[in-house]
Amino acid sequence: MSGVRDVKLAIWLAGVTAFTNFLFTLLGVWLVERVGRRKLTLGSIIGTCLSLSLLAIGFLLSAQHTPPVTLHPTDPSMVNATCNRHLLCEPCMLDPGCGFCYGENSTALFASSCVPVNTASTEKAAWGRCSNSTQLRVHTYWAYNYCPTSYSWVVLLGLVLYLAFFAPGMGPMPWTINSEIYPLWARSTGNACSAGVNWTFNFLVSLTFLHVAQYLTYYGAFFLYSILALLGFFFIYGCLPETKGRRLEEIESLFDNQLCSCGATDSDEDRQVEYI
Repeated sequence: MSGVRDVKLAIWLAGVTAFTNFLFTLLGVWLVERVGRRKLTLGSIIGTCLSLSLLAIGFLLSAQHTPPVTLHPTDPSMVNATCNRHLLCEPCMLDPGCGFCYGENSTALFASSCVPVNTASTEKAAWGRCSNSTQLRVHTYWAYNYCPTSYSWVVLLGLVLYLAFFAPGMGPMPWTINSEIYPLWARSTGNACSAGVNWTFNFLVSLTFLHVAQYLTYYGAFFLYSILALLGFFFIYGCLPETKGRRLEEIESLFDNQLCSCGATDSDEDRQVEYI
């Protein structure tokens, strides 16, 4: 999706992102009792917002510099095919029934075409020079669900930064905070409801991502997620008190004030509580 063609390189990059997630999760364990839940959560969500914006910019740059389709099929039966109507790689890539077949030398792309994808395997085209993945000509490549671009590093950087900000804060903090903010009589119900909401929206985001990307493009989808993260920042800034150093019996009093007036409750952040 980001434009990385080499399979081995893609696997190594996946390892980099996984290690980033692991490393910064450990950082979150170290920070949670030092900077507090509120500051860690706010820093994490604003970082994820900026990272999502960087991801969107990477996809936007790729879309603005997308290679054109220069080679059209000569078969009369394919003239009215849907894929033949795409003049650029970007709309061809967003069409789930099409792929981008192109040649590449040391300086540029050439003989690029948008052709239907093989219904049995997305690793090759339905017909033409990219229809046999094991017998592709030298310097001829098949791209499905991505376009060749020199801006892959921007997308990769955005993804790594997203994980670096998400792992220590927005990953574990919702579970930590939800285990502390409910009164004793409602803890089980509150945790069950929050977990249900979390997994419901995880499912909805996963289910709708491809459709959102198809209608808004990839950069539009990530700009949308960035805006939602920014709205979440303002909500957390106004409504989430600091629970560090508070006994469970004291937490309920933090929410006695009117809605979204919890932002100025960090004065007791240096309190120490001895757990027995």
